[in-house]
Amino acid sequence: EDLPGRSACHYCGPCPSGCSTGSYFSSQSSTLPAARATGNLTLRANSVVERLEYDGTTGKISQVHVIDTETRERMAFSAKLFFLCASTIGSTQILMNSTSEHFPDGLANRSGVLGRYMMDHSLGFSGMGLFLDNKDSYYHGNRPTGLYIPRFRNQHEQDEDANFVRGYGYQTIIMRKDWSARFNAKGFGADLKESLRNPGPWIFGMAGFAECLPYETNRMYLSNDKRDRFGIPQVAFEFQWGDNERELRKDAKQQADRLLKAAGAALVLPGSDEMSIPGEGIHEMGTARMGDDPVHSVLNKHNQAHEVSNLFVTDVSFMTSASCVNPSLTYMAFTARAVYYAVQQLSEGLI
Repeated sequence: EDLPGRSACHYCGPCPSGCSTGSYFSSQSSTLPAARATGNLTLRANSVVERLEYDGTTGKISQVHVIDTETRERMAFSAKLFFLCASTIGSTQILMNSTSEHFPDGLANRSGVLGRYMMDHSLGFSGMGLFLDNKDSYYHGNRPTGLYIPRFRNQHEQDEDANFVRGYGYQTIIMRKDWSARFNAKGFGADLKESLRNPGPWIFGMAGFAECLPYETNRMYLSNDKRDRFGIPQVAFEFQWGDNERELRKDAKQQADRLLKAAGAALVLPGSDEMSIPGEGIHEMGTARMGDDPVHSVLNKHNQAHEVSNLFVTDVSFMTSASCVNPSLTYMAFTARAVYYAVQQLSEGLI
């Protein structure tokens, strides 16, 4: 449906190229216009946050230090309240680089857990089925939509045949083989063209997105000798999948084969249980974890730093578990809650 400043989706198809009508949610089409409409938004491009400055007298952040990427000018901005949302890796890098006499190991890191418990989703091709049903029909528009099969393993109690905890979900793609799959076909002239016009079987592909357990040993940290062009220390990683993640991948392949056959696939192409490269899921999370106990966490339940009251971190670094779904809507919801709480605290003079 139409929304203020945004048209309803008209199913043109090439969603990955961007949405000219602003129909699907994005910062460009939704949140930035809303922020600009308040009259209180200043958006500064070509800027790199170097560090946050901690004032030991007040126990709060006093300034954010920024580098202009074009002029190399260094500058600082003051505020009562600071929200850090630079992505899991970016936010944690900034916190680690914001050292002081009070926080020698990184801002808000007396617990020592900053950078640890990193998670990502393992993903990979789990299976593909060819279907010969409905070959006399075709889809409308540029492409059919995909499907999502939510987690169904270990939902309420441990499945008897599962030798792992937690679970996974499937992201799927549906397509119809067309001429591009047969560009080397034999033939000539009108007969060849006519044969290429006839699409082939339907294809249903399944990719399992599996949960990663939080391990203290999976971490990011600042390099001692590698710096970027602005002199900011670069990040390094120590990360490996555990046995539980490997068993999840194997099960995702087995269950995909079972589901495709049950659905009536004429041919099932088996997937792979090989592990994806850590980071390939681009769902990094967990390096500034949330918790009630400041000894074992960086943030409280409102995304507020335990040790710095005017600092909130609202990207996925706060997550303590990975679930098996894309996390964007989750941290957007937590951000809205954190903002509501921060405004209350600010109005009551508690920040």
